[in-house]
Amino acid sequence: MTIEESEVRGVLRRVTDDLVGPPTLLDDVRRGGRRRLRRRRAVLAAVCAVVVAVPVGGALHLADGGAAAEVASPLFDKPTRGDLAGDGAYLRQVREAWRQQARQLGGDFRGDPHVVWAGDTPAGPAAYVAQRTVDNPVVSWPDSAREIGLAAFVEPTAAGPRVMTPENLVDASTHGSWQAALLGSRRDVLVVLDTGHAVEFSPTFRYAADGRIERTFQRVAFRDGAAVLLVPPQRDRVTVALARKPVSATTAVHIANANEILLPDRQASPQRSVTYTLPGAERVWGDSPAAQVGRNVYETEALAAYVDPGGTHREGEAPHLVVYGATPDGRQLLLESHQYYGDPTRAIALLAHAGAPFQPVASGFIDWNAPLPVRLRLPDGQGVLVAAEGAALSYRVGAGEWHDAGRGAALLPADATEVRVTAAGGTVTTVRVDS
Repeated sequence: MTIEESEVRGVLRRVTDDLVGPPTLLDDVRRGGRRRLRRRRAVLAAVCAVVVAVPVGGALHLADGGAAAEVASPLFDKPTRGDLAGDGAYLRQVREAWRQQARQLGGDFRGDPHVVWAGDTPAGPAAYVAQRTVDNPVVSWPDSAREIGLAAFVEPTAAGPRVMTPENLVDASTHGSWQAALLGSRRDVLVVLDTGHAVEFSPTFRYAADGRIERTFQRVAFRDGAAVLLVPPQRDRVTVALARKPVSATTAVHIANANEILLPDRQASPQRSVTYTLPGAERVWGDSPAAQVGRNVYETEALAAYVDPGGTHREGEAPHLVVYGATPDGRQLLLESHQYYGDPTRAIALLAHAGAPFQPVASGFIDWNAPLPVRLRLPDGQGVLVAAEGAALSYRVGAGEWHDAGRGAALLPADATEVRVTAAGGTVTTVRVDS
């Protein structure tokens, strides 16, 4: 594996780190396993999934033979917090709702369910409840951690308390253990559980002119075990973000019902891929650029500015565009598109010398309805990258002759002034390069 390969693979992985996959994905992959509900996140268009376990900073003590003898954790051992901690009637309702859910899950539990927090919110009374499990298997993440229980938020409904999707609790203490949930019919009440770690909050984000994502974060103020925040309605998309410092996709605080909001039908349509390899790309990429990408496992921060830090999104429905090429000065050229569901598609062009990291050099928004959806000028006089799916492309300089540029995508000379786009249906449009 070369350094160039690791960088490319990292670019394509990094740009999908904040996407969610269908909630049934892991069960489809791991058929026959023990039935549990867990959160799924998609990586590279849902090719694989990660089980998100919630570390609680406890200590697991194993008796002879590996049987669980004791599970010590602040989540289980501290008294109930919140302004409803003394409301015995409500706590009984919460525990009964949990027991009904536990029977449906079919797992083996130890002791009684513990209400970690119970409080009033603008959406109604809510709670967070946890219970130890009899078995403590090693989980895939965090490394060498063991499952010690299940936990879930309990939301208010007209029929009484309802347990939201339970998640695994593990004994690791090296990662953030915060939990959050969106409550209310408009999903405009955000509850964040306090586990002793500082959390940053952002209500929404915006796109800069070049497609980079901009957010403003502020510290979450906890009170008596949790924070209750009023947020813009999140019924069909999640704009809020939670993270610990430094804010990034890897430090995100995940919202328990984000998948239910983003994938209400529990299914995600696969995104169509459109890939072009430009003439001359083999000089710097070899015979198969896609194979190089597929062999890579390393991460890169090259696209960090284009990924929503701390946010959670559904993958968009626009085509996923990838272009491999070579610049006149011999650098690897990679174009990658990225879209969140319901938002505009962005195109990012990256360059790398052999053995050096990729760097984004040009970016902007893709207008799929335009005759020439992609038009990015590269720095250092390396040309203009254009793309129009399925169209025949040609260019000219000033009033000179037209030159064939291939089909679908092309790297034009830096002094090209016009592009002629002949669509698959025969429509011909002339587009000025710098218009």
